[in-house]
Amino acid sequence: MNPNRSMRLSGLSLGLLTVLSACAVVTGPQKAAPNLGLTVPAGFQVTLYASGFKKPRLMALAPNGDVFVADEDTGQVIALLDRNHDGQLDSQQVYASGLNKPNNLAFHGDFLYVANTDGIVRFPYASGDIKASAAPEKIVDLPGGGLHSSRTVVFGPDDRMYVAAGSDCNVCEETDPKRAAVWVYDADGQNGRPYATGLRNAVGLEWFGNTFYATVNGRDLAGNNTPPESFYVLRDGGSYGWPYCYPLARNVPQTWDKAFGKKDQAYCDQAQPSFATTTAHAAPLGLAFYTGQAFPAAYQNKMFVALHGSWNRFPQSGYKVISIDPQTGETADFVTGFLKGVTTSGRPADLQMTTDGALLLTDDSNGLIYRVSYTVK
Repeated sequence: MNPNRSMRLSGLSLGLLTVLSACAVVTGPQKAAPNLGLTVPAGFQVTLYASGFKKPRLMALAPNGDVFVADEDTGQVIALLDRNHDGQLDSQQVYASGLNKPNNLAFHGDFLYVANTDGIVRFPYASGDIKASAAPEKIVDLPGGGLHSSRTVVFGPDDRMYVAAGSDCNVCEETDPKRAAVWVYDADGQNGRPYATGLRNAVGLEWFGNTFYATVNGRDLAGNNTPPESFYVLRDGGSYGWPYCYPLARNVPQTWDKAFGKKDQAYCDQAQPSFATTTAHAAPLGLAFYTGQAFPAAYQNKMFVALHGSWNRFPQSGYKVISIDPQTGETADFVTGFLKGVTTSGRPADLQMTTDGALLLTDDSNGLIYRVSYTVK
């Protein structure tokens, strides 16, 4: 859901686009308001955890419990330190700088991996490090920039590395096979091959047990409610439809994109269906599965997703955190209040569970990180 004005507008008038853009008012920062006007279920609290970032995106938990965050617009990776585990930030340390639009991070073996827009790099890492000890080693080249410029790296239970790169367009046939796909590599970046294809912009990737999940941003300019944003289980060799198809509901065959006009419904019948959906244009980004003990039992093993928010829909959608039951695909609001009328006060980007069972939430429009916790009454 990148508001790149250079994209082809495909029948949407410039006048309407101007009206929609004018409705999306982002205010902030909200640093002076610890409660931020947000709404969470009974017993939960949201507090300001960290500030001073330019565009904090996806996070990762270090082996010793430190949380690291990629600050895309400063080109930095920052370590958030709570070494006494009291739920309060002790300090934040720039671990590395000079990176090219880093979007996410992964710890694996003796390395910290960083997904830059133009490739995957890694740093030698020993538990407790708060400063890079060497220059980054680039191990995978990726096509940089484009309509969807963020890249994502995660590791599976097989110790292999999985990398997502979004499409360079709204709807088109890509010429670079690394775009609109997830590739799998050895941990050193060798022996890469396509793993899952037809994923327009898969930003959130997470292995939960032996199942591989992805959040995917659907096409724009097909209407306010079409297609819904989708969540998938990724399988080796699976095709997920784009640019020829899109889902209309969970667990049903995808629908042929007649506006694009290539392939046919028979092709779309073979595409992998989504296991859950949410409102169109809500822009799902990072996700986290809750495996801690601090939240009530009803939240155990639920998938939490940051909905970054729409740029081309009225009324607007997203700007919140939802939970998803991976077994049923049912969704529920979890953190709301970033969207009030036509005014937004933040854009959720990612969630990360901490060692004490809280969830951290990045807001990349205000440069903030919030902490969501639960207090037993």
